[in-house]
Amino acid sequence: MLFTVSGKHIEITDAMKQHAQEKTSKLPRYYNSINQIEVIVDGGEGGSTRVEIIARAEHSKVFVGTETGEDAYRCIDMAVHKLERQLRRVKSKERDNKHASNSGSVQSDF
Repeated sequence: MLFTVSGKHIEITDAMKQHAQEKTSKLPRYYNSINQIEVIVDGGEGGSTRVEIIARAEHSKVFVGTETGEDAYRCIDMAVHKLERQLRRVKSKERDNKHASNSGSVQSDF
């Protein structure tokens, strides 16, 4: 799995990179076809930090989680949490579609 961390207007420390990698490494557990994760940390004006996590999966599926706040580590945690919810929802929809019931077929006794 390809993992990248980049920063805009902020310096990415080793601790921040390790924290992001540790948190996002759990995402394939929720959706196993993820092959690339990109974390973008933007240190905006006024001390606010914006974190965007982009998870790319097979068949050109892209999942994005964004969070804005004061603490970059907390923003990473919240963005990962949002992505986990998205991935769980998509996985359950795919699973439900595969096991559709045969309610359209009608049996007759003739």
